[in-house]
Amino acid sequence: MSFRFSSRTLWEPAEDSYAVALREARAAGRALIDLTASNPTACGFNFVTAEILRPLSNPAALQYDPDPRGMRSAREAVAQYYADHAAPVTADELILTTSTSEAYSFLFRLLCDPGDEVLAAQPSYPLFDFLADVDDVVLKPYPLFYDHGWSIDLHTLERQITPRTRAVLVVHPNNPTGQYVSRAERQALEGICARHGLALIVDEVFLDYPIADGAQAQESARSFSAGEHPALTFVLSGMSKIAALPQMKAAWIVVKGPAQAKDEALQRLEVIADTFLSMSAPIQHALPHWLAGREGIQQQIRERVLGNWKTAQAALEGSELSALEWTAGWNLVLRGPRAKDDLQWATRLVREQGVIAHPGSFYGMPSGGYLVLSLIVEPGQFADGIRLLAGQRSEPR
Repeated sequence: MSFRFSSRTLWEPAEDSYAVALREARAAGRALIDLTASNPTACGFNFVTAEILRPLSNPAALQYDPDPRGMRSAREAVAQYYADHAAPVTADELILTTSTSEAYSFLFRLLCDPGDEVLAAQPSYPLFDFLADVDDVVLKPYPLFYDHGWSIDLHTLERQITPRTRAVLVVHPNNPTGQYVSRAERQALEGICARHGLALIVDEVFLDYPIADGAQAQESARSFSAGEHPALTFVLSGMSKIAALPQMKAAWIVVKGPAQAKDEALQRLEVIADTFLSMSAPIQHALPHWLAGREGIQQQIRERVLGNWKTAQAALEGSELSALEWTAGWNLVLRGPRAKDDLQWATRLVREQGVIAHPGSFYGMPSGGYLVLSLIVEPGQFADGIRLLAGQRSEPR
């Protein structure tokens, strides 16, 4: 008997050469230097275990009293997080979700009928393609271009809009290119969305990780939840990056925009959230404590990122590789000779040097010759790996 499956999950199962090389190396038990490690719970950071776990034992969590938007005390804690960013957000403008992936799914269901379109930047994180597929949404790319830093091609973005376009998606700062949306780009995006009646979806999970300090960095890291909102705007974030707790499954949507559209969006989102009631009571009770204690782990991550960035700069000096300019986040994009096929390059690195680096094509990088590395890799591993990439011998440790 044959079974029928939905066409929305008809993904290509074939492995490319890079995936095959990784699988074979791991099956053979080879020692690998993973320069793509981005799970903060597995990168050697010092988590204050007792402080993280204690609020999960709150006896109030045994009481089932669901609020589809999320427990008010938890939403008020999220609102305080935005107040710390000089961004006025109220508890009534928030919907809690278990992850930003779930938040995207809620928004795609809110805004789109099957076959409707959402514009998303390229290069960017490939998860969006799968999220769009499972919600029957068509994801259309608009380009970022590089010229001493990454920028949005606003002209091409607006030309991509069709009668079926429902939203524009931006990541602030973008993953993996590491650039914030500039003030001018923000104003242009809001104007485009307002003129065409589109929603603006803004992913801010890396907002707290600029590589510079001072007033300029604060201005760059300004949340989209602050300021005027001529277009209906949804701002997404969560504890996966803010407190480096991806396993705790806590995220949210901030809803901003013209009053009538904002109110209707919140009412409709409440029904969607009420249908699933997916966030557990223990997590909601713990959320205020985790947010209040975020600075310790954030400081560790910022120090790790800056330390590995300095190591990379020293190792790459004089090599055929260069690092593209970036301003925030956990990732670093390397550019090699354009003649290099990045998939073959990454495959050879695994097979010949035991180094794992993402090919740029994984993120939709233009042409060839790009690799993407994580800057939260354990420093010794990162130093060994980047030296091998740069054609140097690893130093004994």
